[in-house]
Amino acid sequence: MGTVVSLTLASIRSAQTAADELESAAAVVEDKFTQLDLTFSLYRAGSEASRLARGELTLPYASEVMRDLYAEAAEWRLSTDGAFTAERPDGVLDLSGIVKAHAAREAALSLEALGLRDWCLNAGGDVLVSGSPTPETHEPWLAGVVDPLDRQALLLTYPLGTRRALATSGSAERGHHIWAVGGAAPEFLQVSVAAADIVTADVLATAIVAGGPGTMDHAVEKWGVEVIAVFRDGSLLATPGFREAA
Repeated sequence: MGTVVSLTLASIRSAQTAADELESAAAVVEDKFTQLDLTFSLYRAGSEASRLARGELTLPYASEVMRDLYAEAAEWRLSTDGAFTAERPDGVLDLSGIVKAHAAREAALSLEALGLRDWCLNAGGDVLVSGSPTPETHEPWLAGVVDPLDRQALLLTYPLGTRRALATSGSAERGHHIWAVGGAAPEFLQVSVAAADIVTADVLATAIVAGGPGTMDHAVEKWGVEVIAVFRDGSLLATPGFREAA
């Protein structure tokens, strides 16, 4: 997926037990991301996604995971009034906007199946957490939002509680890769969304970059997410949760 994935475990067990837990957890996370990358990467000529893009395979004959994720992306397209879409302007089906979050969601299920309760999964800056970095005190994990105009500085840190996922989209890190609704340049340089789950956070961060302030209002009202958006001139637009964290 062209990104770095990291995992942090908090544990009050013995050092050796904690090391064994981390090794097992890292293995299941790596397996989830690797398997999905082999299927969905458009940078792999032999992947199923590349075969679909070249017309060598049609969606009805694609794998179940491909069809399921396409259906989920299509539902997001409808619910965001087209601000989020899995179709690129050139017509190619591209599920990159949702597959990383899906991989994090699947990895979280595996971590929970291992009985792990206190961890932080970071996939290219999109964060999903469980529990606390200090299980004894139950303090929340803190996620930093980087200033897109100064990559060495933070705009703020946000405590992840009931909203346990924070995702950021924009052009500051990866360059221009999001198309605004209507074809104009996006009004927002960067958008961060805190939500109860990582797919909602990631999809809506992309949708708000593409759709602008109108989509942000729609997302806050419909999904109850917290949002901080950076306009291209550096000015900010934030919901109360992020204003309190600033």
